[in-house]
Amino acid sequence: MTDIHDGADKVQAAGERVEQEVQANTNKVSTALVSVSDKTGVVEFCRGLAALGIKILSTGGTARALRDAGLEVVDVSQHTGSPEILDGRVKTLHPRVHGGILARRQDPSHRQQVEENDLEYIDLVCVNLYPFAEVTARDCSFEEAIENIDIGGPSMLRSAAKNHADVAIVVDPDDYDVVLAEIVETGGVADASRRRLATAAFRATAAYDGMIADYLGRDEDGGFGETIHQQWSRVQGLRYGENPHQRAAFYRAPGVKGPSIATARVLQGKELSYNNIVDADAALQLVGEFEQPACMVIKHTNPCGAALAGSAAEAFRLARSCDPVSIFGGIVALNRELDGETAELMKDVFLEIVLAPSFSDEALALYSSTKKLANVRLLEVDSALPGGEQALDMKRVLGGLLVQTRDLEPSVVADCQVVSAREPSAAELEAMDFAWKVCKHAKSNTIVLAHGDHVVGVGAGQMSRVDSARIAVARAAEHGLDTAGTVVASDAFFPFPDGLQVCADAGATAVIQPGGSMRDDEIIKAADAAGMAMVLTGVRHFRH
Repeated sequence: MTDIHDGADKVQAAGERVEQEVQANTNKVSTALVSVSDKTGVVEFCRGLAALGIKILSTGGTARALRDAGLEVVDVSQHTGSPEILDGRVKTLHPRVHGGILARRQDPSHRQQVEENDLEYIDLVCVNLYPFAEVTARDCSFEEAIENIDIGGPSMLRSAAKNHADVAIVVDPDDYDVVLAEIVETGGVADASRRRLATAAFRATAAYDGMIADYLGRDEDGGFGETIHQQWSRVQGLRYGENPHQRAAFYRAPGVKGPSIATARVLQGKELSYNNIVDADAALQLVGEFEQPACMVIKHTNPCGAALAGSAAEAFRLARSCDPVSIFGGIVALNRELDGETAELMKDVFLEIVLAPSFSDEALALYSSTKKLANVRLLEVDSALPGGEQALDMKRVLGGLLVQTRDLEPSVVADCQVVSAREPSAAELEAMDFAWKVCKHAKSNTIVLAHGDHVVGVGAGQMSRVDSARIAVARAAEHGLDTAGTVVASDAFFPFPDGLQVCADAGATAVIQPGGSMRDDEIIKAADAAGMAMVLTGVRHFRH
């Protein structure tokens, strides 16, 4: 009996050793399959794999690129014994590829089938997909779009990601160095790393399929389709949302290329808050309206200072004078470098954020010189001009999503319809152009009073337009600013003459507004009675 038990124990121990050996080899990388459209960094990655004795399987252009770099590569067609067919549409769709990827190393049945079918384990898959997004972003034919729908790539991604317990899947070139370093150190890729890489792979295939579905489902004019698939990437977690009891995070839209807070460089300062990001975005969009040196001050998404000048310093002086009280704790946006002179002017004003396309060494030194100034967030945005590629504006409501094209309507002052008895002067037209752009970025109902290069009063977010007019006039008076000779910009039509009359009584001489009220004739008569010039844009700029 003892001998029988001893024999059984030895068999069990041998079985356990086999399982331990299988487990030990699970992370080991012996064979890699590499097939990429974006060849950034792939030669260096594969050179590192080859130096470790890892066998490399590859296809088409990737195999050529690796061979040209002097690397030894086995063509997938040689590995499978099947040629690429149908103009390359079928290359990797083969049991010797997917069997080698999907086989579970610790499953005795799978190991047996691998042996019976003469399969070879594939331990690492490095794949990225045909450039469908790039091709369809330009003027391509429908046929070209279809040919840039990848089939083999997503299939391998999904296979490797599903079997990430045994296989590492690398879809992002940014992961090459990390994965290679781990293989160099341990001979394989750790469980946690494979899980992370698999998650990235499934994100890639989900975004890819969604993009194709949106493209095929567009309506006839290329506008809004049946679905919207956008995969947003988390930039950072936030301490809280609009209020401390709300959780929040900040996500970046896919494919952001133009100016955006999501791609801005934070050079210094405290962590950005939810409200900081909202206000900074409003500031960026407003300052991007102007080509000449401009300074815009935002408080709670509304402009409380706006000015144009020959330099950033002078623009800030003017903008600060618009509302020296509300600028406290505000956001300042420039479309020129923040230089030392401008930084000196700003240093004694408590600001949450300063946003500019660049910062001089003098300005950076000043803002890092004291603890108080070092807390100010400095955001560098590559360009202060508006980004047309961000074509959609979205707003969430309970249970739904509102989607519209962005309000990128260019200045229409030159094409406005003069409806008053008096023609506006050239100086008034220039001032109206400035005021109209500022007005576009304040919450409706909006009234802006401005001279040619700076705002003197803003009334925004009120339930009635006449109240907005009163607030704009009152704010100017409160800060001792002269409203005589100003122009008025109204984001929507005047429903009654009362709001216009408030501005006329304050000394405004011209008004720009969309028109379209059933009382337009009455409004025009009121302007004529006050000696005001009036132009209609035919374009409304509501902002809710």
